[in-house]
Amino acid sequence: MTGPAVPFREIVLKVHSRCDLACDHCYVYEHADQSWRTRPKAISDHVVSRTAQRLAEHARTHALPSVSVILHGGEPLLAGPARLRRVCEEFTSALAGIAELDLRIHTNGLQLSPRYLDLFDEFDVKVGISLDGDRAANDRHRRYADGRSSYPLVLKAVELLRQDRYRHLDLGLLCTIDIANDPVAVLDALTGLEPPLIDFLLPHATWDDPPPRPDGSPTAYAEWLLTIFDRWQEQGRPVPVRLFSSVLSTLSGGPSLTESLGLAPTDLVVVETDGQLEQVDSLKSAYEGAAATGFDVFTHSFDEVAAHPGVRARQLGLAGVSETCRSCPVVRSCGGGLYTHRYRSPDGFDNPSVYCADLAALIRGIEDRTAAATESPAVRDPDELLAEQQDLTRTLLAAFHDGLDGSGGEAWETAWALAAEVESDPAGQAALDVVLAHPYTRTWLLDALEAVRAGRPVEGPPVERLAASVAAAAVHAGLDLAVPVAHRDGRLFLPTLGEVRSGGAGEAGTALVRADGEGFTVHTGGGALRIARGAGEGPHWSPVRRFAAGGPGAVRETGGPDPVPTFVLDDLDPYRTCFGAPAAQRLSPSAADAWSASLAAAWGLLVEAVPEQAAEAATVLTTLTPLAGGEAVQTGRHGYGALGIAAGGDAHTLATALLRGFRRTKLRALAEVADLYASDGSWDHRVPWQEEQEVPVPFSRLLSETYERVGLGLFAPRFLAGVPQALDMIEEASETTVDGKQLLAVMRKEINGTHGTSGRNGCKTDAERAAMR
Repeated sequence: MTGPAVPFREIVLKVHSRCDLACDHCYVYEHADQSWRTRPKAISDHVVSRTAQRLAEHARTHALPSVSVILHGGEPLLAGPARLRRVCEEFTSALAGIAELDLRIHTNGLQLSPRYLDLFDEFDVKVGISLDGDRAANDRHRRYADGRSSYPLVLKAVELLRQDRYRHLDLGLLCTIDIANDPVAVLDALTGLEPPLIDFLLPHATWDDPPPRPDGSPTAYAEWLLTIFDRWQEQGRPVPVRLFSSVLSTLSGGPSLTESLGLAPTDLVVVETDGQLEQVDSLKSAYEGAAATGFDVFTHSFDEVAAHPGVRARQLGLAGVSETCRSCPVVRSCGGGLYTHRYRSPDGFDNPSVYCADLAALIRGIEDRTAAATESPAVRDPDELLAEQQDLTRTLLAAFHDGLDGSGGEAWETAWALAAEVESDPAGQAALDVVLAHPYTRTWLLDALEAVRAGRPVEGPPVERLAASVAAAAVHAGLDLAVPVAHRDGRLFLPTLGEVRSGGAGEAGTALVRADGEGFTVHTGGGALRIARGAGEGPHWSPVRRFAAGGPGAVRETGGPDPVPTFVLDDLDPYRTCFGAPAAQRLSPSAADAWSASLAAAWGLLVEAVPEQAAEAATVLTTLTPLAGGEAVQTGRHGYGALGIAAGGDAHTLATALLRGFRRTKLRALAEVADLYASDGSWDHRVPWQEEQEVPVPFSRLLSETYERVGLGLFAPRFLAGVPQALDMIEEASETTVDGKQLLAVMRKEINGTHGTSGRNGCKTDAERAAMR
């Protein structure tokens, strides 16, 4: 096992090893491991003190910001208020100034009283209570040794915890599943108590001692839980349910939220009442001694336990599950199931969970029920993608403003206030949207945010860009508003408009930009400079140029003529230097005409061969920037809608490069607003079109190359080689999220009918096919 051990962020402290109930499903007393019989009933002061010291040492070594200590048993309240106070005091004192301490206790609630809760309030100990549902469900297993019901006292404890003075301590309810119980009645009983959280737990079982299945169904537990899920949805999800939240999170590419599911490494260790250090407690269900490490708090550090082979086996993520699980599409969500539930003699834990069929059915059932509601509309609707990108830019702008925290100075605060004034006017709001949507606005914000997060001073152009953007918006909207904008070396750039030259090299200061309906005026110390709307190149003004592409041959899907798309030729914006190759300097008129003509020829090929993609690209690719070299078309560090274009190459080569660039930038934009795949784990995939180099690649590369080749294959069919196999691999991959599957459906729809077709989605003749190859 390679790599550093994962530090423990959570310890389960057994403060008492006996219980006042005789639950027949308890893994401590009723399952394989009976080590409780030889342990002290209550934890000693010495064990408490040494454990607190060990945890503080571990937290300091690993610079842990916080650690959790869960008081457990048996029944921890049997330890009594005095001993529990000693525990709270020892850990609070030991962790002071080292890490934040999160104290919790899991109890059956029978002994809970104001005396305990006042103590817990003093040390902020959160309380979780075990309750299996309504009275019939709870009393099926949770009874006293003489058979008496525990239900009335548990309800009394829950009601006590719900009082206003204790509600902040309520951690929620833990419910062990029994499929003999009515699932709807169980959920209704639990949600009726209005807990902050419900945690459903599968009963501990192994392949040697499998869970009961009264009707023999391999998915009985999934069916039971899905009935609860449906009821929970019907109720409007009144209470968070950890199991469901975890599945929904992983289906969307997020983390697992419970140890029993997902691939996150374990970071928990158990301290028994005698100071023995053990692995996760549920292992006691597997076999005698399964949880033992041979270590104790007196002679061993937590780092030594973290390096124990049994602990390391639960920190390996995908590599730590069975071969069957590694090839399963839902492994990210189920994680192979709880480690204990994989046990089978004689091969140990190298198996799928004994609940494997249940977990797969549960995950797929939740996905089927929620996919439509959780899908991002941006994956299917280009307009939604543009809107979400605009929202993202505004979010980044707000984050930058918050990050400055007043350090931007008077210039920033003035520009921020003027931005609000522009936004108060409907025309101004629309104009500011146009300026913020300019792709290089994102470049500016990303650079500026990095400086803020790195703690570097933010001044000069990063702060000044907002004022220039506000001034440009005011000009677009024709608002009579004076906006102070910094100029350097006698130059002042207004995003989406152009560059004003009002002085010589070395001159700097602040100009006032005032718009009117016919243009704008720039006031500097040297006088006023008037720029008329639509003014061309001159000694004091270089406009951002626009050019038409596609030509009159462009057609709509309906067969009618399309308006010729117009692009910004941006060879002025200071933030256009965000590509792999240097941005070209300002093009001469003749060079700009030649550059535009080559793009128009390439665009015409795209319109003819792939009109749907060309139409979408025409609404998205607002900005094209000439580059001084490198690849024909490049994507860079900017917002959605820009490509860098290097001169040279024939029309077909440039058309292919444009389409490739559009697909790349669109997928990146999608990934910024939707979770298309999970980034954890260590999956590798063979790329079908690299038969001679069968080098596995990460899923992200497989997805991006497939998405790119789908678009290119509609223009030049040779790119479709291997694409169907890649789509199948993506569909079967465990990394694919709900949105990723939605994108997969879009790609399948795109290539549907491309083989052997003619007209807009392919080449019309064999000769044309050959030419495109």
